[in-house]
Amino acid sequence: MTAYPPAARLRRAALIGALCAGLAVTGAGCGKDPDEGTNGVGKLSADKIEAKAKAAATEAESVHLSGTLVSGGKTFTLDMRLKSDGGSGEVKSQDDTFQLLRVGEQLYLKASAAFWGQSDSAGKLGDKYVKVPEGDPSYKQFRGFTDMDVLLDGLLGLEGKLAKGEYTSVGRTRAVQVTADAGKGGKLSVSLEGTPYPLLMERAGGAGRVELAEWGQAFPLAPPAQDQTVDYGSQLPTTKDSSNKGSGQGSNPAGP
Repeated sequence: MTAYPPAARLRRAALIGALCAGLAVTGAGCGKDPDEGTNGVGKLSADKIEAKAKAAATEAESVHLSGTLVSGGKTFTLDMRLKSDGGSGEVKSQDDTFQLLRVGEQLYLKASAAFWGQSDSAGKLGDKYVKVPEGDPSYKQFRGFTDMDVLLDGLLGLEGKLAKGEYTSVGRTRAVQVTADAGKGGKLSVSLEGTPYPLLMERAGGAGRVELAEWGQAFPLAPPAQDQTVDYGSQLPTTKDSSNKGSGQGSNPAGP
């Protein structure tokens, strides 16, 4: 057995410790199973990880989405809580900020007075929830931001050949990445803890980055107070630019 002087032993121990620490970052620590304590999805192929993530999302009763989407050449920042029968939250574009609330099929929109522009009612509508009639062109456009199925279908799409990426973390939750077309087709981070929910979607072509959290957590959803609601019947008042009502988003704002 080779005898090492104390200083050499210390240097050798430090080197091994640094090496193990470096390997642990990539999920292959010295003698440590990177899947220990996980839900096991990291052992699966990329296709199966994606399938499990989509299945978990489909079965979930609610989700909190936050981040950015690029649609129709416009960038939207969203912070929405969604479930099967509605949703609520905020959507921002370069021009406007909207508060959206949908309970069942009834959709409410709150925007600044500036959004309503030159309409006779503009001064009365600022900071009020306005009922959006189902027959108004804006209904389908704005509704897409409150529809859990529409947003998830549009978001959770990877384009190209899938590959399993590195182990990472989204917030405090361990996750495994699935990449498409070497990342050019998007990246999806899937939870390694508990149910394999999607936690972070980085869309292809720089079309947005959205975190998905609070899966299955209940939240209150009710119509706004009557004194905070304005109902104009079958059609909204003319906005500042009636040809661009809804800031140009389509019925599937997460789409290409």
